[in-house]
Amino acid sequence: MYCECMQHFGQPLVHETREDPAPTGSEVLLRITAAGLCHSDLHIHSGEYDLGHGRKLNFASRGLELPVVLGHEIAGRIEAAGPEAQHLDPARNYVVYPWQGCGSCRVCLEGRENFCPTPRNLGFHADGGFASMIRLAHPRYLFDIGDLDPAIAAPLACSGLTSFSALKKVEETIAEVPLVIIGAGGLGLMCIGLVKALGGLPPVVVDIDPAKREAALAAGAGHVIDGTAEDAMAQIQTACGATIPSVIDFVAAPATASMSFDLVGKGGKVILVGLFGGASDWPLPLIPLKAVSIIGSVVGSLPEFQELIDLARAGKVPPLQTTTYPLDEANDAMHALEEGRIVGRAVLVP
Repeated sequence: MYCECMQHFGQPLVHETREDPAPTGSEVLLRITAAGLCHSDLHIHSGEYDLGHGRKLNFASRGLELPVVLGHEIAGRIEAAGPEAQHLDPARNYVVYPWQGCGSCRVCLEGRENFCPTPRNLGFHADGGFASMIRLAHPRYLFDIGDLDPAIAAPLACSGLTSFSALKKVEETIAEVPLVIIGAGGLGLMCIGLVKALGGLPPVVVDIDPAKREAALAAGAGHVIDGTAEDAMAQIQTACGATIPSVIDFVAAPATASMSFDLVGKGGKVILVGLFGGASDWPLPLIPLKAVSIIGSVVGSLPEFQELIDLARAGKVPPLQTTTYPLDEANDAMHALEEGRIVGRAVLVP
């Protein structure tokens, strides 16, 4: 097998040739057909999150050991399997659930492995998808994608699932008042299509990039608004036409977090998803006075992923705009994403 490996934080990925892994027990060896590139990969590559006020969250202190193969949006076919891996079809295409836990604690047994206190997330704690093959611990992490294009299905593992899980937290309001979505990157664009799949009104989308605003309109947004406009807040409120019950912030920078808080009405919900970084300066007395719920949303659970895959296979999830790169151009794709030149998702193809 071959891979693009991160050997040092902040340095270019290095092409490596390795011996093919041999699956044992319940393990499965997957030949990768597509691997999405996510902003989280850029954060991991940098080695830290910006917590604001001069503070950093260092990944080395959170269990990330180098070298590691990045990539957590993975699709592929069965190459080999251990004797305990059952009910797998080598002729089928699968997408991988990457947010893997220990498999035995309370939250894992409930299907919420994304909350496991000892995670084994692909592309962070274990080698990920920027490779020709990957060894997985158990078949429960494989989801049959039917006739979906692997390059379209792979981003469902993060871009899709993260958006879907955030959206489920405000699902009760989206058919009454348009949802406000901040950020029209891969997650925001995916969320627009999911709003429609769940019966919501066309959302109001805020982004500072004209190209991404155009992409949001094409994806089904009801209104798009430049977040840097002097009257952006007034434009958003007019577009919603009522008190705003919910905002999903796929950026989560200081400016967008402040806007999200100011937009929602009494009893509203702010769902923070993005990892841009920094710190917020919310006026604390207004949190109880507005009775606002500020909810962090990280990826999604195994049951949520199954629900999402079922929707996608039924044709209810519009395909995300993608740009494909050969795997050996992973560094170029990362630069393009970092510079804001990717609309939708970049996908690496071995």
